[in-house]
Amino acid sequence: MEEPSAAAGPGTGRPGTGRAGTAAEVEAVIETRGLTKQYRGTLAVDGLDLRVPRGSVFGFLGPNGSGKTTTIRMLMGLIEPTAGTAAVLGRPMPRSGRTVLPKVGALIEGPALYGFLSGRDNLVRYDSADPTADPRTRTARVGDALDRVGLAAAAGKKARAYSLGMKQRLGLASALLQPRELLVLDEPTNGLDPQGMREIRSLIRELAADGTTVFLSSHLLDEIEQVCSHVAVMARGRLITQGTVAELAAGTRGRLAVTTPDPADAVRILKEHGVTDLIVLDDKVTGELPPDPPDAPDPSESAETAETAEVAEPLDLADLNAALVAAGVRVRGFGVERASLEDAFVALTGEGFDVAG
Repeated sequence: MEEPSAAAGPGTGRPGTGRAGTAAEVEAVIETRGLTKQYRGTLAVDGLDLRVPRGSVFGFLGPNGSGKTTTIRMLMGLIEPTAGTAAVLGRPMPRSGRTVLPKVGALIEGPALYGFLSGRDNLVRYDSADPTADPRTRTARVGDALDRVGLAAAAGKKARAYSLGMKQRLGLASALLQPRELLVLDEPTNGLDPQGMREIRSLIRELAADGTTVFLSSHLLDEIEQVCSHVAVMARGRLITQGTVAELAAGTRGRLAVTTPDPADAVRILKEHGVTDLIVLDDKVTGELPPDPPDAPDPSESAETAETAEVAEPLDLADLNAALVAAGVRVRGFGVERASLEDAFVALTGEGFDVAG
């Protein structure tokens, strides 16, 4: 028999900074200072300064093993930090757990279910354990939660017969039994098919529109980019950056994209002009533009320095396009694509991970 765990119970900032905005701008529903967790010499979370603005859909992004779940467990008071502090809904955790947790819906490390009970009865059991839940409206609330996650038709089925995706949906339903100020979801689309993933993303958007702050942990870049307004990037236990999704992408240079029936010739010309990381996919060639040259020497510098300094000219896209045409490359499309969250992550960390939706 599977036992239920506490996991499922009842701003805008500048990229690259440890804080996102100030308290005067947007109230934070989650804020940590130097939050650290060490296990037997392994630093799982290292000095985390995180700020989640109220009303945001906040993506907590990082590869598996980057410290996301450990952070969430500290936020929910399931484990004690080694050092640092965490506040949820303005109250210190874990000390204020009795006050805070009834206002928080959480799904952490997958749902823990009673396999011998039906999906509906599992939710009834969860709701009965919540001292703030009104028993007079329990049946209706359980039915509404099942309907919202698409499990109404399977409500009478034993939980042990549920697929992984159905169990994930039921865990999410348990977090939605009552209105919450904050919803904390750890990999909520794990085990779902593409249609199920789209439905959960749509539900998250609806919850945010109703005023619920959603804290969404995921290793799927595409998932974060589609549904989140803000994002924090973790790698190897450390916070790399945080801010709005738009800011992170805007701070990263986009890739040059050339559409042509002559990709081999295009690659040769682009390489000659300093374009790197060239990738050919059918009739499309993409690559990294060379970095902009450093600024010209300061006029206040010595004449000798100014004479010897070589100032490189920036690569002009019009000239690059002309060079392709002059070499006989038939150019059907030419431009710089908007940087994606994947581009930003790779630029920040030098590595990639699962980007599938």
